[in-house]
Amino acid sequence: MVMGGLTALVGVVVLLIFGGAAGFIAAGIHDATGVDPEHGALAAPIAMLIGLCIAGFLLILSAPALIGGWGLIKGKSWSRVLMIVISALHLLSFPFGTALGIYGLWVLLNEQSRQLLEGGGPRYTPQTI
Repeated sequence: MVMGGLTALVGVVVLLIFGGAAGFIAAGIHDATGVDPEHGALAAPIAMLIGLCIAGFLLILSAPALIGGWGLIKGKSWSRVLMIVISALHLLSFPFGTALGIYGLWVLLNEQSRQLLEGGGPRYTPQTI
């Protein structure tokens, strides 16, 4: 979930940067700048479109990790397999993603995690005194 949240955050930051750049381009199309106003009027929407595409890609890329993390929090059995796959893919994102991927695989491949998520929750075992 951490990696998905960071990816979504980067997507939002990219959108803000490109949106701000498009605003500066649109505001700076005066004749005093020496730039033809038609070029600025064309460049601003292109910059915004590029920002939207990059941000949309990053937000779509982060969605499975966020959905899988939500499933883990809720104790859904399907979330374990999804997050094992996502943790394996995070191994390719060196160095932070690699560390989170190793930790995710270590936790999710643990027998106790399997029992917890596939068995519907922790098992109560009465203890005798």
